[in-house]
Amino acid sequence: MLLELFRWLEQLQSLFGLFGYLTFRGILAALTALLLSLWWGPAVIRRLAQLKGGQPIRKDGPQSHFSKAGTPTMGGALILLTILASVLLWGDLRNRYVWLVLAVMVACGAIGWWDDWIKIVKRDPNGMRSRTKYFLQSVIGLGAGLFLYYTADVQSATTLYIPFFKNVALPLVGVAGVVFFIAITYLWIVGFSNAVNLTDGLDGLAIMPTVLVACALGVFAYASGNAVFSNYLQIPQVPGAGELVIICAAIAGAGLGFLWFNTYPAMVFMGDIGALALGAVLGAIAVIVRQELVLVIMGGIFVIETLSVMIQVASFKLTGKRVFRMAPIHHHFELKGWPEPRVIVRFWIISVILVLVGLATLKIR
Repeated sequence: MLLELFRWLEQLQSLFGLFGYLTFRGILAALTALLLSLWWGPAVIRRLAQLKGGQPIRKDGPQSHFSKAGTPTMGGALILLTILASVLLWGDLRNRYVWLVLAVMVACGAIGWWDDWIKIVKRDPNGMRSRTKYFLQSVIGLGAGLFLYYTADVQSATTLYIPFFKNVALPLVGVAGVVFFIAITYLWIVGFSNAVNLTDGLDGLAIMPTVLVACALGVFAYASGNAVFSNYLQIPQVPGAGELVIICAAIAGAGLGFLWFNTYPAMVFMGDIGALALGAVLGAIAVIVRQELVLVIMGGIFVIETLSVMIQVASFKLTGKRVFRMAPIHHHFELKGWPEPRVIVRFWIISVILVLVGLATLKIR
Protein backbone atom coordinates (compact mmCIF):
# COMPACT_ATOMS: atom_id res chain seq x y z
CA MET A 1 0.00 0.00 0.00
CA LEU A 2 2.64 2.51 1.08
CA LEU A 3 5.01 1.22 -1.61
CA GLU A 4 2.83 2.73 -4.35
CA LEU A 5 2.73 6.05 -2.50
CA PHE A 6 6.50 6.17 -2.13
CA ARG A 7 6.98 5.26 -5.79
CA TRP A 8 4.92 8.31 -6.69
CA LEU A 9 6.77 10.50 -4.19
CA GLU A 10 10.09 9.31 -5.59
CA GLN A 11 9.32 11.27 -8.73
CA LEU A 12 9.31 14.42 -6.60
CA GLN A 13 12.16 13.54 -4.24
CA SER A 14 14.68 10.77 -4.91
CA LEU A 15 15.08 10.15 -1.18
CA PHE A 16 11.79 8.25 -1.21
CA GLY A 17 13.44 5.68 -3.46
CA LEU A 18 14.87 4.18 -0.27
CA PHE A 19 11.47 2.61 0.37
CA GLY A 20 11.77 0.64 -2.83
CA TYR A 21 14.58 -1.47 -1.42
CA LEU A 22 13.37 -4.86 -0.29
CA THR A 23 15.72 -5.06 2.69
CA PHE A 24 14.64 -1.64 3.99
CA ARG A 25 10.95 -2.52 3.69
CA GLY A 26 11.65 -5.83 5.40
CA ILE A 27 13.13 -4.03 8.40
CA LEU A 28 10.14 -1.67 8.49
CA ALA A 29 7.74 -4.62 8.25
CA ALA A 30 9.39 -6.36 11.21
CA LEU A 31 9.39 -3.18 13.31
CA THR A 32 5.79 -2.39 12.39
CA ALA A 33 4.57 -5.87 13.36
CA LEU A 34 6.59 -5.77 16.59
CA LEU A 35 5.31 -2.35 17.68
CA LEU A 36 1.72 -3.18 16.77
CA SER A 37 1.96 -6.40 18.79
CA LEU A 38 3.23 -4.53 21.84
CA TRP A 39 0.58 -1.82 21.38
CA TRP A 40 -2.44 -4.06 20.75
CA GLY A 41 -1.34 -6.93 23.00
CA PRO A 42 -2.73 -5.74 26.36
CA ALA A 43 -6.11 -4.86 24.83
CA VAL A 44 -6.34 -8.21 23.03
CA ILE A 45 -5.46 -10.11 26.22
CA ARG A 46 -8.07 -8.19 28.22
CA ARG A 47 -10.68 -8.92 25.58
CA LEU A 48 -9.85 -12.62 25.54
CA ALA A 49 -10.00 -12.70 29.33
CA GLN A 50 -13.48 -11.10 29.22
CA LEU A 51 -14.60 -13.89 26.89
CA LYS A 52 -13.30 -16.33 29.51
CA GLY A 53 -11.38 -18.04 26.76
CA GLY A 54 -9.12 -20.01 29.06
CA GLN A 55 -6.79 -22.69 27.73
CA PRO A 56 -8.06 -26.26 28.44
CA ILE A 57 -5.46 -28.19 30.47
CA ARG A 58 -4.92 -31.94 30.00
CA LYS A 59 -5.78 -33.80 33.20
CA ASP A 60 -3.12 -36.42 32.44
CA GLY A 61 -0.44 -33.78 31.84
CA PRO A 62 2.27 -32.42 34.14
CA GLN A 63 0.89 -31.08 37.42
CA SER A 64 2.76 -27.82 36.91
CA HIS A 65 0.32 -27.01 34.09
CA PHE A 66 -2.75 -27.02 36.32
CA SER A 67 -1.98 -23.47 37.45
CA LYS A 68 -2.31 -22.34 33.81
CA ALA A 69 -6.03 -23.09 33.71
CA GLY A 70 -7.91 -19.96 32.77
CA THR A 71 -5.01 -18.28 30.96
CA PRO A 72 -6.49 -16.61 27.85
CA THR A 73 -5.86 -18.42 24.58
CA MET A 74 -6.56 -17.54 20.91
CA GLY A 75 -3.74 -14.99 21.21
CA GLY A 76 -2.65 -16.06 17.76
CA ALA A 77 -5.23 -13.58 16.49
CA LEU A 78 -2.83 -10.84 17.61
CA ILE A 79 -0.04 -12.38 15.54
CA LEU A 80 -2.15 -12.70 12.41
CA LEU A 81 -3.58 -9.18 12.68
CA THR A 82 -0.15 -7.58 13.04
CA ILE A 83 1.29 -9.64 10.18
CA LEU A 84 -1.59 -8.65 7.93
CA ALA A 85 -1.31 -4.98 8.82
CA SER A 86 2.45 -4.94 8.31
CA VAL A 87 2.41 -6.79 4.99
CA LEU A 88 -0.43 -4.66 3.60
CA LEU A 89 1.52 -1.55 4.53
CA TRP A 90 4.98 -2.51 3.26
CA GLY A 91 4.46 -5.33 0.77
CA ASP A 92 4.13 -5.15 -3.01
CA LEU A 93 0.44 -5.93 -3.39
CA ARG A 94 0.90 -6.70 -7.08
CA ASN A 95 2.88 -9.84 -6.20
CA ARG A 96 0.86 -13.05 -6.50
CA TYR A 97 3.01 -14.91 -3.96
CA VAL A 98 2.19 -12.35 -1.30
CA TRP A 99 -1.53 -12.81 -1.80
CA LEU A 100 -1.25 -16.60 -1.89
CA VAL A 101 0.65 -16.79 1.40
CA LEU A 102 -1.72 -14.31 3.06
CA ALA A 103 -4.70 -16.33 1.79
CA VAL A 104 -3.21 -19.55 3.22
CA MET A 105 -2.54 -17.81 6.53
CA VAL A 106 -6.03 -16.35 6.86
CA ALA A 107 -7.75 -19.56 5.76
CA CYS A 108 -5.81 -21.77 8.19
CA GLY A 109 -6.24 -19.13 10.88
CA ALA A 110 -10.00 -19.32 10.33
CA ILE A 111 -9.90 -23.10 10.81
CA GLY A 112 -7.91 -22.62 14.01
CA TRP A 113 -10.33 -19.94 15.23
CA TRP A 114 -13.26 -22.27 14.65
CA ASP A 115 -11.50 -25.07 16.53
CA ASP A 116 -10.61 -22.77 19.44
CA TRP A 117 -14.12 -21.35 19.53
CA ILE A 118 -15.68 -24.81 19.88
CA LYS A 119 -13.21 -25.81 22.60
CA ILE A 120 -13.46 -22.65 24.66
CA VAL A 121 -16.76 -20.91 24.04
CA LYS A 122 -18.81 -24.03 23.33
CA ARG A 123 -16.98 -25.85 26.15
CA ASP A 124 -16.31 -28.88 23.96
CA PRO A 125 -12.77 -30.15 24.79
CA ASN A 126 -12.61 -32.16 21.55
CA GLY A 127 -13.02 -29.07 19.39
CA MET A 128 -13.70 -29.41 15.69
CA ARG A 129 -14.03 -32.91 14.31
CA SER A 130 -10.67 -34.14 13.07
CA ARG A 131 -12.12 -35.15 9.72
CA THR A 132 -13.58 -31.71 9.19
CA LYS A 133 -10.32 -30.00 10.15
CA TYR A 134 -8.17 -32.16 7.87
CA PHE A 135 -10.63 -31.82 5.01
CA LEU A 136 -10.52 -28.02 5.19
CA GLN A 137 -6.73 -28.02 5.52
CA SER A 138 -6.51 -30.36 2.55
CA VAL A 139 -8.61 -28.04 0.40
CA ILE A 140 -6.24 -25.19 1.24
CA GLY A 141 -3.11 -27.26 0.59
CA LEU A 142 -4.35 -28.69 -2.70
CA GLY A 143 -5.64 -25.30 -3.84
CA ALA A 144 -2.27 -23.68 -3.13
CA GLY A 145 -0.48 -26.45 -5.01
CA LEU A 146 -2.66 -26.06 -8.08
CA PHE A 147 -2.24 -22.28 -8.05
CA LEU A 148 1.55 -22.43 -7.71
CA TYR A 149 2.00 -25.01 -10.44
CA TYR A 150 -0.23 -23.44 -13.06
CA THR A 151 0.97 -19.87 -12.47
CA ALA A 152 4.67 -20.80 -12.52
CA ASP A 153 6.49 -18.76 -15.17
CA VAL A 154 9.88 -20.52 -14.97
CA GLN A 155 10.77 -24.21 -14.77
CA SER A 156 12.84 -23.68 -11.62
CA ALA A 157 9.63 -22.79 -9.77
CA THR A 158 8.39 -26.38 -10.19
CA THR A 159 11.65 -28.30 -9.84
CA LEU A 160 12.53 -30.38 -6.78
CA TYR A 161 15.99 -29.52 -5.44
CA ILE A 162 18.04 -31.60 -3.01
CA PRO A 163 20.13 -29.66 -0.46
CA PHE A 164 23.91 -30.24 -0.25
CA PHE A 165 24.01 -31.45 -3.88
CA LYS A 166 24.85 -29.06 -6.69
CA ASN A 167 23.44 -30.87 -9.70
CA VAL A 168 20.61 -32.91 -8.20
CA ALA A 169 17.30 -31.51 -9.40
CA LEU A 170 14.11 -33.20 -10.56
CA PRO A 171 11.94 -31.19 -12.98
CA LEU A 172 8.31 -31.90 -12.14
CA VAL A 173 6.70 -32.03 -15.56
CA GLY A 174 3.90 -34.03 -17.10
CA VAL A 175 0.97 -35.56 -15.26
CA ALA A 176 3.22 -37.30 -12.73
CA GLY A 177 5.10 -34.06 -12.11
CA VAL A 178 1.89 -32.13 -11.50
CA VAL A 179 0.62 -34.74 -9.05
CA PHE A 180 3.96 -34.87 -7.23
CA PHE A 181 4.26 -31.09 -6.95
CA ILE A 182 0.71 -30.69 -5.65
CA ALA A 183 1.24 -33.58 -3.22
CA ILE A 184 4.39 -31.94 -1.83
CA THR A 185 2.63 -28.60 -1.45
CA TYR A 186 -0.27 -30.29 0.32
CA LEU A 187 1.97 -32.27 2.67
CA TRP A 188 4.15 -29.29 3.60
CA ILE A 189 1.29 -26.88 4.22
CA VAL A 190 -0.92 -29.34 6.11
CA GLY A 191 1.98 -31.14 7.76
CA PHE A 192 3.75 -28.10 9.15
CA SER A 193 0.44 -26.51 10.10
CA ASN A 194 -0.28 -29.42 12.42
CA ALA A 195 3.37 -29.80 13.47
CA VAL A 196 3.55 -26.26 14.84
CA ASN A 197 0.22 -26.86 16.56
CA LEU A 198 1.60 -29.96 18.31
CA THR A 199 4.71 -28.03 19.38
CA ASP A 200 2.65 -25.25 20.95
CA GLY A 201 2.38 -26.89 24.36
CA LEU A 202 4.72 -24.80 26.54
CA ASP A 203 5.09 -21.06 27.05
CA GLY A 204 6.94 -19.67 24.05
CA LEU A 205 8.04 -23.08 22.81
CA ALA A 206 6.51 -22.82 19.34
CA ILE A 207 6.78 -19.12 18.59
CA MET A 208 10.56 -18.75 18.87
CA PRO A 209 11.42 -21.59 16.44
CA THR A 210 8.78 -20.10 14.13
CA VAL A 211 10.54 -16.73 14.25
CA LEU A 212 13.94 -18.34 13.61
CA VAL A 213 12.71 -20.42 10.67
CA ALA A 214 10.85 -17.43 9.19
CA CYS A 215 14.04 -15.34 9.31
CA ALA A 216 15.99 -18.09 7.55
CA LEU A 217 13.28 -18.53 4.91
CA GLY A 218 13.47 -14.79 4.36
CA VAL A 219 17.15 -15.21 3.43
CA PHE A 220 16.26 -17.95 0.95
CA ALA A 221 13.41 -15.86 -0.46
CA TYR A 222 15.67 -12.85 -0.98
CA ALA A 223 18.34 -14.95 -2.71
CA SER A 224 15.84 -16.85 -4.86
CA GLY A 225 14.20 -13.65 -6.04
CA ASN A 226 17.54 -12.09 -7.00
CA ALA A 227 19.07 -13.30 -10.27
CA VAL A 228 22.63 -12.48 -9.21
CA PHE A 229 22.50 -14.13 -5.79
CA SER A 230 20.57 -17.19 -6.97
CA ASN A 231 23.10 -17.77 -9.74
CA TYR A 232 26.07 -17.28 -7.42
CA LEU A 233 24.66 -19.55 -4.71
CA GLN A 234 23.33 -22.01 -7.30
CA ILE A 235 19.84 -22.11 -5.83
CA PRO A 236 16.60 -21.97 -7.85
CA GLN A 237 15.70 -18.56 -9.18
CA VAL A 238 12.02 -17.80 -8.60
CA PRO A 239 11.11 -14.34 -9.92
CA GLY A 240 8.90 -12.50 -7.44
CA ALA A 241 9.79 -14.72 -4.48
CA GLY A 242 11.93 -11.97 -2.99
CA GLU A 243 8.81 -10.12 -1.89
CA LEU A 244 8.18 -12.90 0.62
CA VAL A 245 10.94 -11.25 2.68
CA ILE A 246 8.25 -8.82 3.83
CA ILE A 247 6.05 -11.64 5.13
CA CYS A 248 8.97 -13.42 6.80
CA ALA A 249 10.04 -10.17 8.46
CA ALA A 250 6.48 -9.49 9.61
CA ILE A 251 6.28 -12.98 11.11
CA ALA A 252 9.53 -12.35 12.98
CA GLY A 253 8.34 -9.00 14.32
CA ALA A 254 4.87 -10.24 15.24
CA GLY A 255 6.33 -13.37 16.81
CA LEU A 256 8.74 -11.44 19.02
CA GLY A 257 5.95 -9.08 20.02
CA PHE A 258 3.76 -12.01 20.96
CA LEU A 259 6.62 -13.63 22.87
CA TRP A 260 6.65 -10.55 25.11
CA PHE A 261 3.32 -11.74 26.49
CA ASN A 262 3.76 -15.48 25.88
CA THR A 263 7.10 -15.99 27.62
CA TYR A 264 7.10 -18.04 30.82
CA PRO A 265 4.84 -17.64 32.74
CA ALA A 266 2.55 -16.86 29.83
CA MET A 267 -0.10 -14.14 29.97
CA VAL A 268 -1.72 -15.54 26.83
CA PHE A 269 -1.49 -18.65 24.65
CA MET A 270 -1.37 -18.80 20.87
CA GLY A 271 -4.15 -21.30 20.35
CA ASP A 272 -4.90 -23.15 17.13
CA ILE A 273 -5.71 -19.89 15.37
CA GLY A 274 -2.04 -18.92 15.48
CA ALA A 275 -0.30 -22.29 15.34
CA LEU A 276 -2.20 -23.70 12.36
CA ALA A 277 -1.77 -20.47 10.38
CA LEU A 278 1.94 -19.96 11.08
CA GLY A 279 2.84 -23.56 10.30
CA ALA A 280 0.95 -23.41 7.01
CA VAL A 281 2.71 -20.17 6.07
CA LEU A 282 6.15 -21.67 6.69
CA GLY A 283 5.22 -24.65 4.52
CA ALA A 284 3.89 -22.46 1.71
CA ILE A 285 6.95 -20.19 1.66
CA ALA A 286 9.31 -23.19 1.62
CA VAL A 287 7.47 -24.59 -1.42
CA ILE A 288 7.57 -21.26 -3.25
CA VAL A 289 11.33 -20.80 -2.77
CA ARG A 290 11.88 -24.53 -3.52
CA GLN A 291 13.45 -25.32 -0.14
CA GLU A 292 11.05 -27.98 1.12
CA LEU A 293 13.75 -30.33 2.37
CA VAL A 294 15.67 -27.49 3.99
CA LEU A 295 12.52 -26.60 5.93
CA VAL A 296 12.50 -30.14 7.33
CA ILE A 297 16.00 -29.46 8.68
CA MET A 298 15.39 -25.95 9.99
CA GLY A 299 12.00 -26.87 11.42
CA GLY A 300 13.43 -30.00 13.00
CA ILE A 301 11.82 -29.24 16.35
CA PHE A 302 8.39 -29.33 14.71
CA VAL A 303 9.28 -32.57 12.92
CA ILE A 304 10.56 -34.22 16.12
CA GLU A 305 7.45 -33.21 18.06
CA THR A 306 5.22 -34.67 15.35
CA LEU A 307 7.22 -37.90 15.06
CA SER A 308 7.06 -38.36 18.84
CA VAL A 309 3.26 -38.34 18.67
CA MET A 310 3.21 -40.74 15.72
CA ILE A 311 5.65 -43.12 17.42
CA GLN A 312 3.71 -42.99 20.69
CA VAL A 313 0.39 -43.75 19.03
CA ALA A 314 1.80 -46.51 16.82
CA SER A 315 3.65 -48.16 19.72
CA PHE A 316 0.59 -48.12 21.98
CA LYS A 317 -1.69 -49.55 19.30
CA LEU A 318 0.75 -52.29 18.28
CA THR A 319 2.25 -53.28 21.63
CA GLY A 320 0.15 -51.62 24.29
CA LYS A 321 3.29 -49.85 25.56
CA ARG A 322 4.35 -46.23 25.37
CA VAL A 323 7.79 -45.16 24.17
CA PHE A 324 7.63 -41.78 25.89
CA ARG A 325 6.20 -40.88 29.27
CA MET A 326 3.93 -38.49 27.38
CA ALA A 327 3.73 -37.08 23.86
CA PRO A 328 4.48 -34.63 22.32
CA ILE A 329 8.05 -35.08 23.46
CA HIS A 330 8.33 -31.80 25.37
CA HIS A 331 5.95 -33.28 27.96
CA HIS A 332 8.20 -36.34 28.21
CA PHE A 333 11.07 -34.18 29.43
CA GLU A 334 8.78 -32.37 31.85
CA LEU A 335 7.70 -35.64 33.40
CA LYS A 336 11.37 -36.62 33.69
CA GLY A 337 11.78 -33.65 36.01
CA TRP A 338 13.00 -30.87 33.70
CA PRO A 339 11.54 -27.47 34.69
CA GLU A 340 9.43 -25.96 31.92
CA PRO A 341 11.84 -23.05 31.21
CA ARG A 342 14.70 -25.54 30.77
CA VAL A 343 12.75 -27.53 28.18
CA ILE A 344 11.80 -24.36 26.32
CA VAL A 345 15.27 -22.80 26.17
CA ARG A 346 16.98 -26.06 25.23
CA PHE A 347 14.50 -26.59 22.39
CA TRP A 348 15.21 -23.01 21.29
CA ILE A 349 18.94 -23.76 21.25
CA ILE A 350 18.33 -26.83 19.11
CA SER A 351 16.27 -24.69 16.73
CA VAL A 352 19.11 -22.18 16.38
CA ILE A 353 21.52 -24.99 15.50
CA LEU A 354 19.13 -26.52 12.96
CA VAL A 355 18.45 -23.16 11.31
CA LEU A 356 22.19 -22.56 10.98
CA VAL A 357 22.57 -26.01 9.38
CA GLY A 358 19.79 -25.12 6.95
CA LEU A 359 21.43 -21.83 6.06
CA ALA A 360 24.70 -23.67 5.47
CA THR A 361 23.07 -25.43 2.52
CA LEU A 362 23.40 -22.11 0.66
CA LYS A 363 27.13 -22.73 0.35
CA ILE A 364 27.54 -26.48 0.79
CA ARG A 365 26.62 -27.62 -2.70
